[in-house]
Order: sequence, then structure tokens, then C-alpha cells
Amino acid sequence: MAKKQLTDEQKRLDTDIWIIALVTLGVFGFNAMMGNQFISFVTNSNISVVPRLLLNAGLQFGIAGLGITIVCVLRKDKFTQFGLAKKNAVKAIIGTILCFIPSICYIFISGQFKGYQPFSILITDDVIASNILFSILGMILIAIVWGFFEGFNYAVIADKINKRYPTQNQWLDYGAITCAAICLLFHPFCTSFWGIVELITTFIAIYGMLIVKKKTGNAWGCVFAFCFIWNAL
Repeated sequence: MAKKQLTDEQKRLDTDIWIIALVTLGVFGFNAMMGNQFISFVTNSNISVVPRLLLNAGLQFGIAGLGITIVCVLRKDKFTQFGLAKKNAVKAIIGTILCFIPSICYIFISGQFKGYQPFSILITDDVIASNILFSILGMILIAIVWGFFEGFNYAVIADKINKRYPTQNQWLDYGAITCAAICLLFHPFCTSFWGIVELITTFIAIYGMLIVKKKTGNAWGCVFAFCFIWNAL
């Protein structure tokens, strides 16, 4: 049987997906190897918060943001092409919140809720405690890296995968499935009862968020989720 010839668009999408995958896995692998050293440095309050935040932000952007940025620059794609629009923004945000309800319930019921703090990362408190100028600039950087790019990253990846591997089944979404699986693999989990519940509710949240994005054509729900839910509870 003759091998099916790929179109130029399919070849471009394959290249895009490989670039994102290699960049993401490369930075993630480097971070995993040096994890203890990085955490010790980032959480060391005896060191200025500036280099600690920049290192932490650089690594985070490398994992969730650098790959899609390289592809968009290479293809001359605008971020707005991937759903950053006003139309259906409210619908996308509401739909995304609904998808995260099981995950939110899990956090409360399992006793993990320690307070609501948007843009909560390892050194958010240190950034806020800094002088007013750096506090503002630092929180803007955190919002961009851990809020905007972490959520938007999934939207772009899912879009690329779905264009490369389209399906007629509205619920069989390869992009959403892949991104939900990536989210589970890139975050620590355990196989206890609550660990399994966390896996299931997290999968529902990410998969649902991306289905909402596809249905509404709007990616602001993804950004909202990581600004005010994922990195806030």
C-alpha cells in the first residue's frame, strides 16, 4: 500500500508540534534534573527576590510558553489567531469555570484549601513584600508567565493538534485529550484515593476548558482558569 502523501500544511503542523514538544520537554527535563537546586535557590529568602523570580519565571516560560512563541514567530502567527478575542469571552470564562467545579470541590473536600490567592507561586509572598515598584512589576510578570502563558499554551497546542488530526466526533478531541494528559504528567500525583480523584478532576478541568475554547472560539477562558483558579487555590 502506497504511503499517504502529506500536504504542505500537514508537514508544517508536524514541524510546529515537534518544535513545541522538543522545547517543552527539553526545558522540563533540565528542570527535573536540577529541581532540588532550583527550589533551594528560589526559596532562599537570603537571596534577592529579583534573580529568584527571574529564574523561576524563565524556567516556567520555557515549559509553558517558549515553544508556542517560537512557532508563532516562525510562522508569523498572531496570538489573536488562537482565540484571544472579545467575542464569546464571557461564555468561554463561564464555561471554563463550570469545567473546573469538580476540581475546586476536590480541593475543598480533601482539605487542601488554604486560602484564595490569585497568582500564587513559590515566591509570591516575597514579591509582594518587596518595594512597591518591584512588587507591581513582579506580579505583572507572574500574571503573564503563570497566568497568561500557562493557560494560552494549552489553547495553542490543542489547536495545532486538532488541525493536524481533525475528527468529526465533537467529544473526541485529540488536542484536548493530549493537553489534559500532558498536564497530568507534568504535575506530581499519587495513586491514593484522593490522588486518583485529583487525576480525574484535573483531566475533566483541562479537557473541558479546551472543549469550551473550541466551541466558543475564545481562549480567554483558558487564561482565566490559570490566573484565578489553577494558580489561586
